[in-house]
Amino acid sequence: MIQTSPTPLAVAGPTPPRPLPLAEHLRSDTLKAAMLVQQEALQATRDLLRGRGFTELLPPLIGPVTDPGGRGAKALDVDYYGQRYRLMTSAILYKQASLRGFGKLFYIAPNVRVEPPETAETGRHLVEFHQIDVEIADGTREDAMRLAADLLKAVVERVWERVPQELVGLGRDRRAFAELLDGPFDRCTHAEAVGRLRALGHPQSPDAEIDWTGEERLSRQAVRPFFVTDYPKGSRGFYDRQDPDRPGVLRNFDLIAHGGFGELVSGSEREADYAAIITRMRESGENPAKYQWYLDMVREGIPASAGFGMGLQRLVRFLTGLDALWQVSAYPKLPGVLAP
Repeated sequence: MIQTSPTPLAVAGPTPPRPLPLAEHLRSDTLKAAMLVQQEALQATRDLLRGRGFTELLPPLIGPVTDPGGRGAKALDVDYYGQRYRLMTSAILYKQASLRGFGKLFYIAPNVRVEPPETAETGRHLVEFHQIDVEIADGTREDAMRLAADLLKAVVERVWERVPQELVGLGRDRRAFAELLDGPFDRCTHAEAVGRLRALGHPQSPDAEIDWTGEERLSRQAVRPFFVTDYPKGSRGFYDRQDPDRPGVLRNFDLIAHGGFGELVSGSEREADYAAIITRMRESGENPAKYQWYLDMVREGIPASAGFGMGLQRLVRFLTGLDALWQVSAYPKLPGVLAP
């Protein structure tokens, strides 16, 4: 059940502003305030995760293959000594591989995704962005969801403790976070979310991820963040584990912020069985030969795990209440827009 309100205290703006020229943007008071919020968010993240026994690793920037997911986004190729490598759209495969040496790990990971140009108008997409990437050996979906909720609460508490003047100066009201800090986050299944959207007149497919418009509509109705679980197989990558008791349903989740800010976190239990991964790759049209290094490690044995990625710029936008991700990035690159 998702607790809803007809009048949320603060919502994201419906029409994102256009980016400023870089020199003007770097001098802006808005960016300075957002960067102060961001550094406190990162410190809170490191404090919480390291305090719970996680090791921070530096993620790879390029590799022979990267995450095939991304809702229509493409990876950029680079020439690596005559071989075609790719810039990371997500380091999830490396997180799984790293579990052989580090049972609890996290990255502050840069990602590059060439998003469709039309996503520049959503206010929620950049070509370059960062994720707080977390993985837990032998963890369950519930473990990952609890940690994601604890992390978000710790970040909110920290920024209001350390930089309240920046948040107030940006028009943020602490009351907008009261429900977030007060109790457990709400949750619903993907099927329930689809039903709610169709009741609102939104034509959401039951076989696909919640689209941008549907996600925003659900987000605007909520008074605190909420989880959406149990996405259908085929809507997510081959690494999301299928529920053994419910064929076609994945053991995954998204964490959606309230107030119109949309998805902050995406996570799941991971497939760790070699045969299951090969099958899922083929079902999704992926060529297993491209993933040889990863599959070799899976065959040798990697732990079952659960984890998530929390978008850093989306998190800072939610904290600051700003209208677009470019406002919380020092060097923003919008889809389809050439920028230095």
